[in-house]
Amino acid sequence: MAAIDSSLIDAPSGATVQAPADTGALEALPGRRRDLVPGLLILGFMLLALPLVGSLPTWITLTVAALAMGMMLFIMASGLTLVFGLMDVMNLGHAAFVAVGAYAATLLVAPLKGLLESEAMSASLLAVAAVIVAAMAITGALGWVYERLFIRPAYGDHLKQILITIGAMIIIEQLVLVLFGANQMLLPLPEAMRGSLTLGGASVERYRLVAVAVGLVVYIGLTLLMNRTRVGLLIRAGVENRSMVEALGYRIRGLFVAVFVSGSALAGLGGVMWGFYREQFTVAIGADVLVQLLIIVIIGGLGSVTGCFAGAMLIALATNYVSFLLPDLALVSNILVMVAVLLWRPQGLFPVNRH
Repeated sequence: MAAIDSSLIDAPSGATVQAPADTGALEALPGRRRDLVPGLLILGFMLLALPLVGSLPTWITLTVAALAMGMMLFIMASGLTLVFGLMDVMNLGHAAFVAVGAYAATLLVAPLKGLLESEAMSASLLAVAAVIVAAMAITGALGWVYERLFIRPAYGDHLKQILITIGAMIIIEQLVLVLFGANQMLLPLPEAMRGSLTLGGASVERYRLVAVAVGLVVYIGLTLLMNRTRVGLLIRAGVENRSMVEALGYRIRGLFVAVFVSGSALAGLGGVMWGFYREQFTVAIGADVLVQLLIIVIIGGLGSVTGCFAGAMLIALATNYVSFLLPDLALVSNILVMVAVLLWRPQGLFPVNRH
């Protein structure tokens, strides 16, 4: 019979228990080390492109444009990675929420025409903020209905999720066409965000800087939410051991629905930013970037906000640099990046540990 560890025996009430002599078992668990390798890889990739591009102003223009595009892709993909990684739901209909967000933004063009046409940056920012709030509210509400109708019957069955969500995406896109028509939609960029600034001899569009700022705010907000708040702790605990958290009296089901609604709202935000960037688009605005979003989520690591951010930056940088240096390879650059990353780290740049 195995010996019983004396430290596991309850002491009588009021008695003093002496700590065991061997304190090796009481050493603090090591903290999670910060993985700096992916960040250094992205930085090295940027520096490697400089001599290949050959011109510093051109390199700055390409890099800032890539960072802006990467931020918009990150915003759209962040909701997808949360739903994939935290809820284990393969929602291929995520692109429909991007389209709904962009189309919802067009509804406010007429009411906010005065602010959008103002040359004051404060007025333009106020108009964009109003459009973002409205689009996120609409896509968040749609996400709640979507989860109840299409996702709830398919929990735990990935094949059913893929088939149902693709069908749901088609349904939503057709409903959008019924409501708005098949013509191209216009989402004019605010007047104060048009034009360019000169940085180091390079021309950088104002809107790209706004997109970078919005993306950073979303990344910092999601990181703080998941790592520094009680809600984030409960979500991560529910992913690891749902039954235990529910036994403690928390409704993980409600939290997961909130995650899905938040992911849908983030897709709407990404749709607004992408719509302003393109200014003219059709209902395929979301489907056009779905493959890129899936690649970003995969190479970043399912459920990892930081991985999604790093993946979006890497994909955007590779797309811009390759399009400039080797245009013939532009269409396959994303696939090549994904293959290279997965050969190096099969679980993604920042895998979420599961036990």
